[in-house]
Amino acid sequence: MVTLGTKIDAPKTRGPDDSRGYRIFRIVNTVVLLGVVVVTLYPFLTIVARSLSNEAYIIAGKVTIVPRGFNLTAYKLVMSDAMFWTNYRNTVVYTVVATLISIVLTTCYAYVLSKPQLKGRPFLIGVALFTMFFSGGLIPNYVLVTSLGMKNTIWAVVIPNAISVFNLLVMKAFFESLPNELEEAAAVDGLNTYGILLRIVLPLSKAIIATMVLFYAVAFWNSWFTAFLYIDKQDLLPVTVYLRNLIAGATSAESSGAADADKVQAAATLQAVTIVLTTLPILAVYPFVQRYFVRGVMLGAVKG
Repeated sequence: MVTLGTKIDAPKTRGPDDSRGYRIFRIVNTVVLLGVVVVTLYPFLTIVARSLSNEAYIIAGKVTIVPRGFNLTAYKLVMSDAMFWTNYRNTVVYTVVATLISIVLTTCYAYVLSKPQLKGRPFLIGVALFTMFFSGGLIPNYVLVTSLGMKNTIWAVVIPNAISVFNLLVMKAFFESLPNELEEAAAVDGLNTYGILLRIVLPLSKAIIATMVLFYAVAFWNSWFTAFLYIDKQDLLPVTVYLRNLIAGATSAESSGAADADKVQAAATLQAVTIVLTTLPILAVYPFVQRYFVRGVMLGAVKG
């Protein structure tokens, strides 16, 4: 019998988070992601450990992810090389200039393609998609860059890779997701197309722009083949080509026979140091743009 004033608890419903299947999924998902983290970090930790270890321990195969015989000789040797810092400065300049140009071109192109009323829009999209799957080839590109007078200049590194079609399509999808009413209201207030883009669209696009900056900056920072192909002067090369030359030197020493084992190991240690010094700037920048990156890659995933 229920008396007046007695509180009756509502029946508890079992949500999806309490189900046995969901708990198993979380456990499996955690284990798999931890495995991915280990597989991803292990090679880098090994490189860091080798760069800080004594060569005797490296030759003996005793270095894994923990440095043995702490030694900074290789760092001092690399950092005392003036050409390393010259190539490092070139990489910074190339990355900053190339990323800026790529962001401007990709933003303008994507914004134009996001307008359904644009005449010739299917053709422009088709041109972009065609270049995503087909290219003119290495020799025609080399002849074109040389004939335009861009060889041994920064433009040989920047211009040929200025627009990534994948980034273009991602940015186009974001612009299409913005409410048309915002642009219509801005047009009524007297803004032209450029004013709408600069004062309305771009302030709302910080997440996707930060994501594209990260994509382009990492790509240009790690790129070496374009500079290796179009630049002959040592003082104009990026640091990635400097690293490539170290790797080539170690490979040549290794192929010369077991008598050069010490040279092979010394070259391998210098490689490890150069890899660490080359990777550190990206590792330092990434935490500051991570929140924008997570938001940017999810753009367009949920609609409603």
